Amino acid sequence: MNYSTLQTAESLARESMRTFSQGMAYAEESLRNLSENLDTEIATTPFEVVYTEDRIRLKHYGPKKTKGKGVKTPLLIVYALINRETMLDLQPDKSVIRNFLEEGVDVYVLEWGYPMRKDRWLTLEDHIEGYMDHVVDFILKTKRLPKLNLMGICMGGTMGVVYASLHPEKVKNLVTTVTPTWFDTEEGLLHLWMKETHVERLVEACGNMPGDVMNLGFLMLNPAKLVVEKYHGLMANLDDKDFLENFIRMEKWIFDSPDIPGETFLEFITAFYRENRLLNGTFTLGDKAVDVTRITMPVLNIYSKYDHLVPPSACDRFTKAVGSADVQDLCLDTGHIGIYVSSKCQRDFVPHIAGWLKERDGVEVRKTKGEKEKATVAA
Repeated sequence: MNYSTLQTAESLARESMRTFSQGMAYAEESLRNLSENLDTEIATTPFEVVYTEDRIRLKHYGPKKTKGKGVKTPLLIVYALINRETMLDLQPDKSVIRNFLEEGVDVYVLEWGYPMRKDRWLTLEDHIEGYMDHVVDFILKTKRLPKLNLMGICMGGTMGVVYASLHPEKVKNLVTTVTPTWFDTEEGLLHLWMKETHVERLVEACGNMPGDVMNLGFLMLNPAKLVVEKYHGLMANLDDKDFLENFIRMEKWIFDSPDIPGETFLEFITAFYRENRLLNGTFTLGDKAVDVTRITMPVLNIYSKYDHLVPPSACDRFTKAVGSADVQDLCLDTGHIGIYVSSKCQRDFVPHIAGWLKERDGVEVRKTKGEKEKATVAA
């Protein structure tokens, strides 16, 4: 064996030992993480349940004392009927709720709960003109105020748009986040699938739309990333305790998926995804016409550039359709969930909303298109 060959053999041996040592260290740390009690609790911010009706609950998170200016007008957050609002409080350092409290915002969150078979025939009208309106009236009566700030998320944002159209006298400022309002788009697979999927058969067979079926559909929108890449990343990071805890928190939220009342789901898919009736003025809720030009309060519309569920083309026409001239669009460089949980968006998302609300707090502004701005100091 010559000297060069010996050097090569020694180098390979050292590299093999280094790789073996790294593998043993990875295995040891991974086993330690998996055998210890991990901190994977979600939704740990204290709250008080102040109102209940059937399956719904209204959570109240009182604002913290801040050195700067807070927001006197309470904020009601309405989440989608899909998944749960706990995503807004996933972990202490990535919590939309805690960030709002730090900004001095008085936060209420509508929790939709878990529909049962008896909820099969509940309609969109039951949810918007029933539960949502009852919750709004409760907050206004409790706070002795004529109006509140309303923030809707995804499907909850669409419902918030309908509510603000029907009850503009109760909404001071409207915030929509990743909210679909224009459904005639082919950017996302979800919009294409919803136009063609026979959801009637699923509802007829199951009663309510199963949350597990919805989850499977979401995973199939991008299985390479949402299944293969995700769990490959998990296996590569089992030795990282923080990564593992964050991963499990997210999995807890993803697979905690309530069913959706069957009739409500059918109405939503038919009126919006198939017929695109919201912004063109042909949608009715019960016997009430929904006209988005009646939205004359300030509107902040936030959406995501890389959203595979609600693409920008489903969001960016909304502010052009409303009656208010005090409108603002904000597109963030993230995805559908990243807007609420990514570290970068945490620094921009809530501070922007809170700052926007603070500018309009204490002043009643109705700035409509084609009219001069009308501002009065609120009592």
